[in-house]
Amino acid sequence: MSGPQAPTAVAGNTPRRRRVTVRGVVQGVGFRPYLYGLATELALAGHVTNTPEGVVAEVEGSASAVARFCDLIAAQAPPLARVESVHHREMPPVGGTAFTILTSRTGGPARTLVSPDSATCADCLAELAAPADRRYRHPFVNCTHCGPRFTIVTGVPYDRANTTMAGFAMCPDCAREYADPADRRFHAQPVACPACGPRLRLVLAQEARLGNVEGADPLTDARALLTRGAILAVKGLGGYHLACDASNQEAVALLRRRKARGDKPFAVMAGTADDVRHLVRLSPAERSLLEGRARPVVLLRRRPHPSYAPGDLRPAEAVAPGSPDLGVMLPYTPVHHLLLGLPGDPDGPRLLVMTSGNLSGEPIVTDDDEALDRLAHLADAWLTHNRPIHVPCDDSVVRVCDGEPLVIRRSRGYAPLPVSLPVSVRPVLAVGGDLKNAFCLGAGRQAWLSAHIGDMDDVGTQRVFERAVAQLESVTGVRPEALACDRHPGYRSAGWADRNAAHRPVVRVQHHHAHIAAAMAEHGLDGTRPVIGVAFDGTGHGDDGAVWGGEVLLADYDRFTRFGHLAYVPLPGGDAAVRRPYRMALAHLRAAGIDWSDDLACTTACPPDELHVLERQLERGLNCVPTSSMGRLFDAVSSLAGVCHRAGYEAQAAVELEGAALHAPADDTTAYAFALHASEENQDGAVQADPAPVLAAIVDDLHAGVEPALVAARFHRAVTGLVHRMCTRARERHGLDTVALTGGVFANTLLSSACAATLREDGFTVLRHHLVPPNDGGLALGQLMVAARATPTLTPTD
Repeated sequence: MSGPQAPTAVAGNTPRRRRVTVRGVVQGVGFRPYLYGLATELALAGHVTNTPEGVVAEVEGSASAVARFCDLIAAQAPPLARVESVHHREMPPVGGTAFTILTSRTGGPARTLVSPDSATCADCLAELAAPADRRYRHPFVNCTHCGPRFTIVTGVPYDRANTTMAGFAMCPDCAREYADPADRRFHAQPVACPACGPRLRLVLAQEARLGNVEGADPLTDARALLTRGAILAVKGLGGYHLACDASNQEAVALLRRRKARGDKPFAVMAGTADDVRHLVRLSPAERSLLEGRARPVVLLRRRPHPSYAPGDLRPAEAVAPGSPDLGVMLPYTPVHHLLLGLPGDPDGPRLLVMTSGNLSGEPIVTDDDEALDRLAHLADAWLTHNRPIHVPCDDSVVRVCDGEPLVIRRSRGYAPLPVSLPVSVRPVLAVGGDLKNAFCLGAGRQAWLSAHIGDMDDVGTQRVFERAVAQLESVTGVRPEALACDRHPGYRSAGWADRNAAHRPVVRVQHHHAHIAAAMAEHGLDGTRPVIGVAFDGTGHGDDGAVWGGEVLLADYDRFTRFGHLAYVPLPGGDAAVRRPYRMALAHLRAAGIDWSDDLACTTACPPDELHVLERQLERGLNCVPTSSMGRLFDAVSSLAGVCHRAGYEAQAAVELEGAALHAPADDTTAYAFALHASEENQDGAVQADPAPVLAAIVDDLHAGVEPALVAARFHRAVTGLVHRMCTRARERHGLDTVALTGGVFANTLLSSACAATLREDGFTVLRHHLVPPNDGGLALGQLMVAARATPTLTPTD
């Protein structure tokens, strides 16, 4: 909180008046009635209103009461509020005895923040389940402490006219609640009831494979369809989900086929955290995330051999095949609670698959007509409603690493809350990358990351990106003076930045430099001293034209030096090697001088004709860009160990290799070791980490009959040892002792935890991501920080 401190109370009865401006998430969260109650309690006169710059109040009364009012503004704020600053200045007294709430003011630059969508609160849930309440079983029950926010906002200030609820006229009962400062629904913009609010309807596919329903109640009929094995498109806060009974093997398998999902795990929705305790390990930190207001999907470690008691939930094997984790979320809308059933409801599914309403690679569907079209071959029925979704917002995904949150996808429940910056930046739009795209707007000491956009290969995703940029600029009031993008020449996000520069400078930021800058920014580093940045991921465009991804950089916001990296190996066939990890295994073996013997799993996994072509391809260097990617090395080891030979989704081979390592005997401490080649021996002057000794040791272990789990664990320890040795060498040469662990590989909590512990034991300060993803979903924050420093000297782009 900033602004002048309240002065000490002045003796005497001379009235004081003060104008107070509160910025942050202070609209749509009950802030005005909170200030009304506080002013009334302190016998202060004046008024409060919403404005584009925040909540503005004028209070008049005794000096001590005015000072007390200012002191308590942030300390006792409503649950969904986030106070960024409180500024106040003295004004001449004008008299009066009443404190009033004025109509919101419009005009001027937007400086307030919009609240994220929030899970249904306990008070609203009690009304939902109370037969005597007028909102009993109302699918849209909400109040100032919960419900939709960001996804329904069309402008600021946050008033009903600037939301998608503008078309729903309040009934007299709702209007009375809305206008009563003492009511929980005072100026709750989505407030409604069965008499005046949005309506649910159930639409059946023309050729419903599961027969007709009674048609008496959309929710009752929807539950009946789910019980019969139907796939249901359910309209949520930020888009449609595809839902089915997670315990029904045939329904889950059908959804997987229809959605072209491959083996990618589905997330499930359970009624309570206790419903899944027999399936997963659940720490207090993980329970807190599950039950919090954001309600993300939480990735939880599965119990290897769960024991089932009568009545326990039992998900189908097809929910998350081969994954060491189960993604779990709890209901966050009234519709979810009603789908899972209230006490006394007839039996129905108690565990639901809840996955994004789209085909893999496409943006989540939000429009009702589009849902009936684009989801026609996926869903048997649509549970929809007539409250429009203005901003697409997919579910967030979070896991816990060493007791702290690690955000994998930052979206619903978190966006558009800003990240506080350690230094002031000029207005910049950073467009992020092409995978897991999220962009970032920054100005002053704040950066606003968009909700998760998706993969920019899809034309529909590109349209969503463009609309989201316009919307976030509108609600934040940031007018970018420069743009930032990745250096990859083929990125669609970079192409968009060039086309939309409009004579503003476009700053191209190296991929791994951006990852490290993002970690520095979220930890509050001002950039005056470089860090050792360990950036491990699958793909990033290197300055030498190679595919980087196993990088150790010495970096601040202004520049970076490539201190070390994995030795280059050919990437045979580009994306083909990503989809078929056995190709990476064979490429790594050849680079290490190891024969492709027939008893190796990766050799037998490769079809004979392809094996012959691959051998010639590697000999001649055809379509073989060199890569230093750690992600691709994980793929190679996964196939070499016989864990995963074909990847149906991004990082599948690495995820399953981590899962295998979790099953290794605890008493084994053997670690493979990379060879380090000194910088003076290498053309680029960087220390090179050669995986050849690791691969040779793995092959020896496999020939000796060592189990894949042990190979996986020993490889993880090899990478941990490599990180420590590289950082130690960088400290010896450059005196640096702060390490940033970043990039998608560090979503692997087994590796992240081991690296952090080893480094800390040796006296390093370790930075890991908590607020933004370590993967490309956090890239834009780092681009912003680098570009904000670089733009003053650049020539504008046409």
